[in-house]
Amino acid sequence: MANAEKFIVIPYRKNRGNLVPGEMRQASNAVSAEKIALSMSERFVGVAAYAVIVDEESGDMSSPRLLAQFGEIADINGG
Repeated sequence: MANAEKFIVIPYRKNRGNLVPGEMRQASNAVSAEKIALSMSERFVGVAAYAVIVDEESGDMSSPRLLAQFGEIADINGG
């Protein structure tokens, strides 16, 4: 099983009072993820940049680590 660290940015919007994740974007590195999140923060109620471990065979993501947060975001760890 081959695992790799990937960097993602998730924007959030409000829908009927609830936070709803938008389309996830991938970034090439942690600094890029933070810059993308910052640039998107003006257009969304919240944006988060994460580093995640991806199983390259199945595509499953695990172990999200928050890199940057702007505004309101949901807890993707389920807590």
